Amino acid sequence: MNEHDALVTGIGILSSLGEGTDAHWRVLTSASPSPRIDSERFKPYTVHPLSEIDWSTQIAKRGDLRQMEAWQRLGTYTAGLALDDAGLKGDEALSASMDMIVAAGGGERDEAVDAAILEASLTRNDRGVLLNEKLTTELRPTLFLAQLSNLLAGNISIVHKVTGSSRTFMGEEGAGIAAVETAVARIRSGQSSHVLVGGAFNTEHPDHLLGYQLAGTMQHGPWSSVWERDENRGGGVITGSGAAFLVIESREHAARRGRKAYAAIEKVVSDRFRRDRVDLAEAIGGVIDATAPDEAVTAVSGVSGAHAPTRAEKAAFDARPNIAVRGFTALTGHMKEAQFPFAIALAALAIHEGGTFPPFDAAFEKPSQATGRMLATTIGTRRFEGAALLSPV
Repeated sequence: MNEHDALVTGIGILSSLGEGTDAHWRVLTSASPSPRIDSERFKPYTVHPLSEIDWSTQIAKRGDLRQMEAWQRLGTYTAGLALDDAGLKGDEALSASMDMIVAAGGGERDEAVDAAILEASLTRNDRGVLLNEKLTTELRPTLFLAQLSNLLAGNISIVHKVTGSSRTFMGEEGAGIAAVETAVARIRSGQSSHVLVGGAFNTEHPDHLLGYQLAGTMQHGPWSSVWERDENRGGGVITGSGAAFLVIESREHAARRGRKAYAAIEKVVSDRFRRDRVDLAEAIGGVIDATAPDEAVTAVSGVSGAHAPTRAEKAAFDARPNIAVRGFTALTGHMKEAQFPFAIALAALAIHEGGTFPPFDAAFEKPSQATGRMLATTIGTRRFEGAALLSPV
């Protein structure tokens, strides 16, 4: 036990399954959890959509809400949930000294303007002039600011008064892995005493679906098990809207304010393999072995569904009989930057509740007797691999 141990003292999670820890624990420990999906709105793609949210419970000012894009609302709202859960909301002194690390993507394009430019380009050859015309007449100046990745951190600072140091990472799942890894490293080194860390992803926008499709990773057609998706129906990924934020504190800081923790983060291991040059299953196994203990353990996996990395991840877990894997993405969808923080949130929640998760897909996931430490993993659709080991406090 060390005063600089990294403890999870607050969890904010939002997904198609609901809002907050209680809602997710209830669904994920039920006898037969089922996903909430929409296969019509973005046909031929299936998504895991959010239900209706009362944004005003965490973002009180309408002016703040209006200038945010959907992914920023998701992140700012969920950061508020984490701060509430940690008992930090409204504490100006602790908020002012709190550091923040955010995993973020880019902004959301204006579809109507894009369509107008494409339509006008069919009848005009002076396309440079055309673009300048549209940029100066169709787009509001604040839109350009709203595209900036660090605006999520900016909005969290404005709305929740978190005004310590701020860092934003970009890079798909790798951004979430790097954000958590950095937060834990800062706590352990004594550089930070308490950190807000997480990410958000809005899949209900054609822009973001297009990014997956251009990468060849989207599944076409209806939902199916994340562990066995048909290679004849696209790339295997089904996306979901959601967010996850964690409050991570040093043991000393949490004790000083009398705060109990969900779990301790013992270690975080990350890598970035040249996937065309390694046996990916062996490489993933190396990350798992560097993180997991020898005893029976449950792994909360942010498995993407993308064919090659999912096959490799399953092979790595199958080769380690002491690990029972739980692929939560089957129920939430893939949430890109938020995948790793979400996996850690669920692992910490299971430890706090004194148990583990039942199989989410009994055909591919075995029962687990583990009730102690938990593993959280995320293998990127195209790059970046990460794992974290969590233990009871």
